[in-house]
Amino acid sequence: MFKKIFNTHFELGVAVSSVMIVVLAIAMDLIFFLQACPMCILTRYVFMLVAVSGLIAFLINKKVAGHILILISSILGLLVTSRQIYIQNMSLEYIDMLSGCSMPFHTQVEYFGLIEAISRTLAGGPSCAEDGWRFVLNFAEWGFVFFFIYLISTLFKMRRV
Repeated sequence: MFKKIFNTHFELGVAVSSVMIVVLAIAMDLIFFLQACPMCILTRYVFMLVAVSGLIAFLINKKVAGHILILISSILGLLVTSRQIYIQNMSLEYIDMLSGCSMPFHTQVEYFGLIEAISRTLAGGPSCAEDGWRFVLNFAEWGFVFFFIYLISTLFKMRRV
């Protein structure tokens, strides 16, 4: 069954699973009263970019072009989550020197524009260094795992096309 779904509906599976990850993250924020840091919000946007890429890949006839979109968005997700994991593992004196996550992501976009907001968010800060919720791994580490799975599975899918 898994092989059939992988062969026929891979792109739609990527899109649906990415949306479900974002829905789960928002639900956990509401249920457990968590406050997502700007880098977590940016990670959610990248998951939505993966979902849109998967949907585009599902809808167009040129599957290779759609798969390249999934690859690019997965690599972006790996970069964002890698940065957050790196910040979470910094020592306290280095974390105190960071000031990028000082305000919510949407507020940074309003004041500084999208590119500057992304740059400031990726600079990191004390709020991005918090572990928050953890089930074996934290949200950034789970995000890294899922982006890696999307990347590897898309490479396998491209090899078959």
